Amino acid sequence: MLVSTKGRYALRVMVELADRADNGYIPLNAIAESQNISEKYLESIIVILSKAKFVDGLRGKGGGYKLSRKAEEYTVGSILRTVEGSLAPVNCLKSDENTCENADNCKTLPLWTKLDDIINDYLESVSLADLAEGKID
Repeated sequence: MLVSTKGRYALRVMVELADRADNGYIPLNAIAESQNISEKYLESIIVILSKAKFVDGLRGKGGGYKLSRKAEEYTVGSILRTVEGSLAPVNCLKSDENTCENADNCKTLPLWTKLDDIINDYLESVSLADLAEGKID
């Protein structure tokens, strides 16, 4: 599993919105400046988060973005999967159904399946609030 820049930036943006939840809507340019992310690149990430209803957007004066629910209600896994798609460590586990022609005879498949479970279990156990509050074990 390799988390792309888009996934890492999405987490940083969501943490910033969690940190600033009491400030209402945060302008995109303020987030971009604070996180040192290109505003254009950040737009592509915000579109994904908005379509997934992770953030609410408001246009015009006083507009920007804010979390659509409490930080405790998001998991790191849900955020990363929304932006990245699959977090599987190998291609054969990227979809619900393993279509690999060697799956029945693959002695390494149990290893990859267990690793996938460990990754997903851990990422689902960490909330956005945990990240924002620095409570990572």
